[in-house]
Amino acid sequence: MDFLLGINHRINAVVWGPTMLILLIGTGIYFTLRTGFFQFTHFKSMLRVTLGGIFGGKKIKNRNGISPLQAVSTALAGTMGVGNITGVATAISLGGAGAIFWMWVSALFGMMTKYAEVALAVRFRSTDKTGAHYGGPMLYLSKGLGAPVLAWVFSVLCVAASFGIGNMTQANAISGAMLASFSVPVWVSGIISAVIVALIIVGGLRRIASITQLTIPLMSALYILFALVVIGKNITAVPDALAQIVQGAFNSRSALGGCGGYSIAQAMRYGFARGVFSNEAGLGSAPIAHAAADTDSAVQQGMWGMFEVFADTMVCCTLTALALLTTGVLELPLESGAMTSAAFSHSLGSLGGVFVSVSLVFFAISSMLGWCYYGEASLNYLTRGSSLATWVYRYLFVLLIPIGAVTQLETVWSISDTLNGLMAVPNLIGILGLSGVVFGLTRDYIKKTRR
Repeated sequence: MDFLLGINHRINAVVWGPTMLILLIGTGIYFTLRTGFFQFTHFKSMLRVTLGGIFGGKKIKNRNGISPLQAVSTALAGTMGVGNITGVATAISLGGAGAIFWMWVSALFGMMTKYAEVALAVRFRSTDKTGAHYGGPMLYLSKGLGAPVLAWVFSVLCVAASFGIGNMTQANAISGAMLASFSVPVWVSGIISAVIVALIIVGGLRRIASITQLTIPLMSALYILFALVVIGKNITAVPDALAQIVQGAFNSRSALGGCGGYSIAQAMRYGFARGVFSNEAGLGSAPIAHAAADTDSAVQQGMWGMFEVFADTMVCCTLTALALLTTGVLELPLESGAMTSAAFSHSLGSLGGVFVSVSLVFFAISSMLGWCYYGEASLNYLTRGSSLATWVYRYLFVLLIPIGAVTQLETVWSISDTLNGLMAVPNLIGILGLSGVVFGLTRDYIKKTRR
């Protein structure tokens, strides 16, 4: 086991090291430049398509399909939660307040990476016998790039990651939160979580999408509201917090200083890493959900992908960071996972800590639902839609939930983190290799909307 962990540690150092992070951010910069800064020039269009679509009440044409909102809710289900609630605290603890600035940078360029992979997922998706759409990196790698081996590699990695980062680690987060806030035994949390997930995933993507469409927007709105209350109660500390973020990102004196100082390199590394971990831009998971959307426009669905990154990182992660910096909890001897809860409790009393725990539970269950679909879709590609394989996968997925709830998962988390990062390799090859398709779709959309 120690030998395997040693190998995993070395692979993880490469997967989440400077080279991969530069490649991830560089991909976003490349798509930004080649599309004429599309995420900025068409920001209003993005809001009109996304927020306008939410309140517009547009009905889906295919009764076996899901709406663009349901698609983005399912995708957000896989990212919201741990990255927003605890990942931000980790970034600040390891990289200083300046890490938040670089998290913003990663999100602004990551919006275009997510846009590209979502647009390609819609462009190269297929339709099953019921008329429902399906797709993702495995299809644009095989159909678009002509690289079925890369599609197979991505699918295997996605299935494996779904059991770890998409299942057992989420179950462990749930049991830990319920034990800390309500003294619920971890095994009880595990069984209840397994029953809830089982009842939902048996209905397939449409039931998963229906649940996430309800829980993700609602819990995100509540989280934003509570965070704004915390920040509002400490409003006088906001200017100083923002100054810490900007100064920490460019403080060359700290970069040249001795032990204990946060260097620019540290701020960039942990800001980029936590940003990518939070919004998953470039990892290839979210396009699987977006490919199922009932839409005729690859570009407009790509805008939903842009919105996903913006909402996840620029909004939720920023509010968490300001709550942490304005309440002063970063100076307390707490682990990063407890800092956000302490920040909310600082201003809202015990209710704040309870709310963070409840939010984590809802987000973690939603993550399991989203990742179950990702793993199932990838397995369907590998087995050519075998119904037996699908049901075996679902039973195994549910069985691992209570196991994850009662087990110390440092090893599982480490391996899952590596698998999750490895998914980015074939995916980035795919979107860069098919960048011409993305640019063509974007040009056609711009010309059409200008008429």
